[in-house]
Amino acid sequence: MKKYLVLALLVLTSFYCVMCRKAQPIDDSTYDERLSGGASTVFDETSKALGHPIPFLNERDARVHELGDAAFSQAMVSDPAPLFGGLGPVYNNVSCISCHHNDGKGTPTAGSITSSLLVRVATGFANEHGGPVGLEGFGNQIQDLSIQGAQAEAKVSISYSDQIITYPDGTSVSLRKPYYQLLNTYIPMGAHQLSPRLAPPVFGLGLIANIPEETIVGFATANQSNSNGIKGHPNYVYNPYTKRTELGRFGIKANNPTLMVQVAGAYNQDMGITSSVFPQENCYGQAQMSAVYPSGKVNLPDSVLQSVIFYVKSLSVPARRNVNDAQVLRGQTLFTQINCSGCHIPTIYTGMEVGYPQLSNQRIHPYTDLLLHDMGADLADGYTDFLATGNEWKTPALWGIGLFPKTNGTAFYLHDGRARTLEEAILWHGGEAQTSKEAFMRLSVADRTAVIKFMQSL
Repeated sequence: MKKYLVLALLVLTSFYCVMCRKAQPIDDSTYDERLSGGASTVFDETSKALGHPIPFLNERDARVHELGDAAFSQAMVSDPAPLFGGLGPVYNNVSCISCHHNDGKGTPTAGSITSSLLVRVATGFANEHGGPVGLEGFGNQIQDLSIQGAQAEAKVSISYSDQIITYPDGTSVSLRKPYYQLLNTYIPMGAHQLSPRLAPPVFGLGLIANIPEETIVGFATANQSNSNGIKGHPNYVYNPYTKRTELGRFGIKANNPTLMVQVAGAYNQDMGITSSVFPQENCYGQAQMSAVYPSGKVNLPDSVLQSVIFYVKSLSVPARRNVNDAQVLRGQTLFTQINCSGCHIPTIYTGMEVGYPQLSNQRIHPYTDLLLHDMGADLADGYTDFLATGNEWKTPALWGIGLFPKTNGTAFYLHDGRARTLEEAILWHGGEAQTSKEAFMRLSVADRTAVIKFMQSL
């Protein structure tokens, strides 16, 4: 571990030696491909690889990061409580870390403290801001746990069936197709759209937040002029804090515009914790709320909310591994040749971030375009979310994906965790990714293995 830390300091210090000079072209011949997060990269291959702060934080920011880390891990309790109160009356989990295990993805189970899966519901109609209208008595999210004196809105049942996929060479893979049911609803439930969503990783979000809007829009403009079937577009969503429509870049369907809305919304919907951003309980208007909780009480102080926002903003990105391995290099070439890189864009440049050179003007490798893409009927959830249709999902970043088996014990992929391996995740792709998937399936076993090996190096 010491040699990795020394190497990280040597590599990252070089960034700061040139930080005061005017912008100059980057010499590709000397660029280190391991630096997925630019100066916000950390060299760690252990189960804790996703939980490091960005390097060179000053003393004050390091302290705020620590406070945010503590709040992120803190289990909330129901009132009355002298500390960490406000949980419920209905909720999905008791802390941020309970869903985002080791700051990564979680487990696609439901109804327990180890669960990282939530279920969104809506009527299918749009509200005055273009967002989804929740169900009467349920809102936009099913809370499947409750405190004493309240009743969980429903229980989520997940079952799977096998679906066999056969390659042209005769090799077969078994995919598991999920089925979701809402049982034991506390009141009758009307017709609805249902969208299961697995908690995504939270590292590297400060860099994602700092990608210029014009860069993301530029990816969409480039899609419009190509003929390869990729037609991604940005989501524009309502920000309840600024009262404006803004570019969406966080969430499974790019349905949140900022880290503030993302974090405060998770506290509110997942834990029933109110804040200055979301001052109403997640069950506002339901009969059981008035019987358990008073209305209008803000549970989360702004100081705690801001520390958690800074915590996720200042989490670093793990370095790539095995970048000179021949099989990895072969897989990297094939990844581009079959046009996986058409959506999972390898290299992006961040904008200015005053006070944080680790996030500012960085050359990063997130492997995403942050756009919505039609992924086909097999992955469709039928849930519309602002400009996202029922077939569309945001391209997830792939950085760190090769470490998920370590950081999460058993890795699960895609929006609902149905894929148990990277190979399964690829085979679920359809819609705009259908051509790339078919090209992957036509590869030899050795070449398919190389593509997976490359993805595991990210």
